[in-house]
Amino acid sequence: MNLKRWMTLFWKTLLAGSIAAIVAGVLLQFGSGIIKFKGPADYLFYVVILFGYGLMVSVYSQLGFFAYMILNYTAIGVFPKKVWQYIQLVLAVLALLEVMFFRSFVGKENSQLSDLVVGISILVVAIVVAYFKAKATNPTAWIPTIFFMTAITIVELVGGLKIGVNNATVFILVPLIVCNAYQILILHKVLNAKKS
Repeated sequence: MNLKRWMTLFWKTLLAGSIAAIVAGVLLQFGSGIIKFKGPADYLFYVVILFGYGLMVSVYSQLGFFAYMILNYTAIGVFPKKVWQYIQLVLAVLALLEVMFFRSFVGKENSQLSDLVVGISILVVAIVVAYFKAKATNPTAWIPTIFFMTAITIVELVGGLKIGVNNATVFILVPLIVCNAYQILILHKVLNAKKS
């Protein structure tokens, strides 16, 4: 990967995160109507804020993506390939169980249904993204893609889960998962990897 390709990935991910944040923010506003707008300027200002928020989430997503790339590179050097795949699978399952059940059992919060929905949504998106990634590259991409789309996304989402408000979780999760999916699906094109 050269600097030009990385910059292209960076700007396109910023755009994907901003669009996802605008869509999520507008849908949440129409669904809940919490914010009372007084005129067209308020609507425009709201969209600008959503755009900026999407930029911030996409940068956060890119930090997680490059942290995963470093982790993957290091782990491949330490563990045999099969062992690293099993470790990723176990960590993905543990992350999903944590997001779906940990707050309910340890924190005794009444968020079990929303946590289940978040966990199942992340898993479904991860499976869909892994399917397209494996189809575009090779079958060995299944486990790393599922690991990235579940475990890394959940680690990035921890701050949003601590807020404890369902709308805030959705507002953070949508652009985050869009950015993560975009980065993992486009990586082989950025690196000019050939299909096996």
